Amino acid sequence: MLTTLRIKNLALVADLTLELPAGYNVITGETGAGKSILIGALNLVLGERADRASIRAGAESCSVEAVFDTRSLRAPLAPFLEENGLDPCEDHQLVLKRAFTTAGANRQFVNGSPTSLNTLATLGEWLVDIHGPHEHQSLLHPARQLAILDAFGNLLPGRNAFTDAVHRLTSLEAEKAALVTDDETHARELDLLRFQVREISDARLQPGEDARLETEYQRASNAARLIELAQSARQLLSDDESSVLTQAGALGRTLHEIARIDPAAGRLLPLHQQTVESLNEVLGELSHYADHIDIDPERLQGLEERLNLIQSLKRKYGGTLESILARADQAETKLRRLEGRDAELARIQTALDQTRADLVRRGHTLTTGRRKTIPRLCKAVSRELNDLGFAQSRFDISLETTADGSQHPPSPSGFDTVDFQFAPNIGEPLRPLRAIASSGEMARVMLALKTVLADEDEIPVLVFDEVDANVGGETAVAVGDKMLEIARNRQVLCITHLPAVAATAGSHYVVTKQVRDGRTLSEIHPLNRGDRVTELARMLGGQSSAARKHAETMLQERH
Repeated sequence: MLTTLRIKNLALVADLTLELPAGYNVITGETGAGKSILIGALNLVLGERADRASIRAGAESCSVEAVFDTRSLRAPLAPFLEENGLDPCEDHQLVLKRAFTTAGANRQFVNGSPTSLNTLATLGEWLVDIHGPHEHQSLLHPARQLAILDAFGNLLPGRNAFTDAVHRLTSLEAEKAALVTDDETHARELDLLRFQVREISDARLQPGEDARLETEYQRASNAARLIELAQSARQLLSDDESSVLTQAGALGRTLHEIARIDPAAGRLLPLHQQTVESLNEVLGELSHYADHIDIDPERLQGLEERLNLIQSLKRKYGGTLESILARADQAETKLRRLEGRDAELARIQTALDQTRADLVRRGHTLTTGRRKTIPRLCKAVSRELNDLGFAQSRFDISLETTADGSQHPPSPSGFDTVDFQFAPNIGEPLRPLRAIASSGEMARVMLALKTVLADEDEIPVLVFDEVDANVGGETAVAVGDKMLEIARNRQVLCITHLPAVAATAGSHYVVTKQVRDGRTLSEIHPLNRGDRVTELARMLGGQSSAARKHAETMLQERH
């Protein structure tokens, strides 16, 4: 349910916070006080297009924030938030925010995370249904009407089974399409796959082989230079009188003479000895290194050819040995499947035939169930419409069916399309619900549907605007009763001018227009019982003792 609505700098609202309880909430006020601003704010935070002209004069930005308690929400909210990279709800609180500026910047947030307008609109479809002269009316969409019919007739299990069959059919057709080619194309693909598998297999690649070969090739291609450098280093160490080891011998004799004169310098002798030993060790390793360097042109050629082969495979099948080996596995799998194409196609075709037959059977069963449900739903809605002042109206549902279910691809919802139709007066033709011009008629039809479907409907917040258009007397009382009935399972917000509709509500708010510091402001306040009597009396025509007594009686009768 909607727990909090915060509006800042929208039209006549400077800064407003509305806290709402569960159940039936009614909003009243003088014409022009700003009741429609609340609907506009909800539309904005639910993803409707923003109009910069609606920003309060003198302000640079406008924002609307709505907080929803999601414990009664049946839609898959948690996975949806995760899939869209949004933070999860804390304590079952979903926070939606919309902000836009006079400069044209438009931002929206879910639980503090920035998101797209489409994401906000999707959440809005799950959370709130607004009925009145606005666009946010899910019951007008044919797909939603079909879902309502199925919910009322307890047909959802059969519909879900049909949807599963459609998904199986789609998957099988994709498998078949991947296998079905002409013989020439099939032969070419087989030849290509066989060549790829053989080429990679014959190479006998080993993980890490390319790096090892690169090192070995680098050494073999520079063998002569390495021998030359090793010999040069060996000469520097020992081969002539100016070599390092010869000079080290002279240094040793000098150090011994120093130590003979000054015994304290004797600590230098072990250091010198260690240095000489290290130099001799370097000389030995150099000799060993040089002895194992071979100048072998044939080996060098073999290494070069092997590296060229690996580079060629990398260019064809991927930049690494791992990707080449993975490509080989993929090619082998596809090759086996194509080599057994006829058997695989036969298997798929059998499964397709069985699935299509199952789909047609389930689709016709679903159609039969819908045809049986339509009269019951129409009768229930007509009964509610009679209570709401449409005693001479007609409500019907047209159903069109694809005769053999051959449309491709089939709709996941079945072979049928439906259209809710309504004629408010005798002699008028039935017209699609979406074509109704009167917002008051539209709202009351929606109210009748919502009453009938109170147990099946999954949208937790219902907003009704102008349900009292052209309504009075006993019909007004019936409207209030319908609101209260729906509010047993859903949160209801109703903007009304009728005291009979307002008196039924559990919570009552009044919108007023004030002038402060030369600026007009719209404000909203909750009413206690005494304030409700005053407001209902105003709605009845004044503050006379008779009007107040009538208002008091209405509250006593409805609570």
